[in-house]
Amino acid sequence: MPKRISPSSTGSTIPAKLEGRSRVVIEHVTPEIDGGEFPIQRVVGEAVVVEADVFGDGHDAIAAQLLFRGPQDKSWRTISMQPVEPIGIDRWRAEFHVERMGEYRYTVEGWVDPFTSWRRAMKKRLDAGQEVHVELEQGGALVVAAAKRAKGADGKRLQEFAARLNAAQDPAKAPDASAAAIDPALDTLMQKYQEHAYCTRYAKELLVSVQRPLAGFSAWYELFPRSTAPVEGQHGTFKDVEARLPYVSSMNFDILYLPPIHPIGHAFRKGKNNAEKAEPDDVGSPWAIGSPEGGHTAIHPRLGTMEDFHALQAKAKELGLEIALDLAYQCSPDHPWVKEHPEFFRKRPDGTIQYAENPPKKYQDIYPLDFETPAWRELWTALKGVIDFWVAEGVRIFRVDNPHTKSFPFWQWVLAGMRKTNPDVIFLAEAFTRPRLMYRLAKLGFTQSYTYFTWRNTKQDLTEYLTELTQTEVVEYFRPNFWPNTPDILHEELQRGGRPAFMSRYVLAATLSSNYGIYGPAFELCENRAVKEHSEEYLDSEKYQLRHWNTEAPQNLLTLIARVNEIRRTHPALHSNRGLVFHKTDQDHLISYSKTDHEQTDCILTVVNLDPYNTQSGWVTLDLKALHLEPGASFEVHDLLTDARYTWNGERNFVRLEPGRAHIFSLSGRR
Repeated sequence: MPKRISPSSTGSTIPAKLEGRSRVVIEHVTPEIDGGEFPIQRVVGEAVVVEADVFGDGHDAIAAQLLFRGPQDKSWRTISMQPVEPIGIDRWRAEFHVERMGEYRYTVEGWVDPFTSWRRAMKKRLDAGQEVHVELEQGGALVVAAAKRAKGADGKRLQEFAARLNAAQDPAKAPDASAAAIDPALDTLMQKYQEHAYCTRYAKELLVSVQRPLAGFSAWYELFPRSTAPVEGQHGTFKDVEARLPYVSSMNFDILYLPPIHPIGHAFRKGKNNAEKAEPDDVGSPWAIGSPEGGHTAIHPRLGTMEDFHALQAKAKELGLEIALDLAYQCSPDHPWVKEHPEFFRKRPDGTIQYAENPPKKYQDIYPLDFETPAWRELWTALKGVIDFWVAEGVRIFRVDNPHTKSFPFWQWVLAGMRKTNPDVIFLAEAFTRPRLMYRLAKLGFTQSYTYFTWRNTKQDLTEYLTELTQTEVVEYFRPNFWPNTPDILHEELQRGGRPAFMSRYVLAATLSSNYGIYGPAFELCENRAVKEHSEEYLDSEKYQLRHWNTEAPQNLLTLIARVNEIRRTHPALHSNRGLVFHKTDQDHLISYSKTDHEQTDCILTVVNLDPYNTQSGWVTLDLKALHLEPGASFEVHDLLTDARYTWNGERNFVRLEPGRAHIFSLSGRR
């Protein structure tokens, strides 16, 4: 006789927590960043579209739902997931909208759906003309169970359906029972009151970091306060900046960003055009922070007082502007920390403190901080104290200087804490560095980041780079902020292309990215003089000296800037980067792309001449499906820059643009 095997004789024990009847598998949930280690980023009102592979053994129907909860929710909210086309690939999708700032969580559940399995088989049996009264009674049992879970009118309605199904043995009532089985109303009720028996829940709760709308859609204007005096040669003040606010507001910017406003060191102060030796009247670099007057929590005496700064903030708010400050974690040799906390700095063998270098560049006027110091806890606390100080003074936006040269663990700690206590604070990373470093900073919590846009000037380069930023998982956590110029960067394209190059680069920045900025008045006045050939440094750079700008100069771009910012504000399609689609052009000096909002109610089509020297013409071949246009349809395009209207036909249409010019079209006739 064969030996009888007892359940315990195999040497294995089934874990007590294992539910062997859970037959559903959940895999490849998106978005999920690095296995769920980091949150995705959204702003209030945006959608989170979640997909997952959900499947089970055998041929039973599967059901899935998305679970999510916000910062004030005590329990999960649920949304049914739907199969992704084509049906049968076991991919499911649902979305939810984030309603407030803070941290959201989401995950996915799946289970075998006995009613849908029964109903699907019932349809096949009825179509084949089979006897089904036993199967109808099986369905009736499922409906009875659902009726017990339902309440009110729904419960009563389900009881009525159950009675009809259970009457199937009566030949006179069999047709009605069959009709009840495939009644869409029954299916709707049963989906509402499904029993999630032996449900599988995804092993992770994934995170969403939700910020205010300005984090996702903003226009920045950078201004040196000390260069705002009405008289040339005078040092500007906060009062002078206040007088300049209507000018900035007239161009429809959202954020006025000020480089460091702190006292500037005297030791090793740089002179004009970065001269190693300063003259007595040289003002030095604002990034050489610290003097006997104070450090990162002090204001340069020539700019004004804290009361003057508060007045500037209040006036800016009246005009729809918000003040952003520079957060530069570095010190001049005169900074109070150098004497009070010498342990914060790295010393050379001769005992002197190591100044900053980016060979061959030397910054003798700046001491970097040592994030490997044994006193790192005290250093972290002091650096966080700087942020806390300015937040207490009403600042909610920081542009962070070179964050990639500071400790990643520090940023993770300080930004996580800020999200909990002050989720409205925005941090822009000035991280012109390697892609992995830039993306890591975003994962750690930076709200926005500078990018390589400044150096992407051809159609191919722009298309490839924007595809990376908008069509890969990068879009879930990295918010690009496009700057065509900065005080550090005057690209060769602007140096050589002059005003037309400034025009085209501006339109590209403002329409390709929902966040962008310019350094002015240098940009709107088309300042393109480099300190020397093949250099990206400005001649007579504001980083080292006062400048006096004639904002009414005839070459100014005020009208263009104001109009584009107005278009941005009034068209939701430009408020995000997710709806970006490139369209083919038959020559490389023309680039065409469109953006559509999430609800697909607004669509903007842009065509730009990338050649700053010559008029260019050619054919644009549109992706009509992406634009929600019927094949061969005629439709109107309204140029929002010139107010001209054209009738276009089908996918292929002709454009002609002078140097620096662009079309920003609003489309009508879409389905």
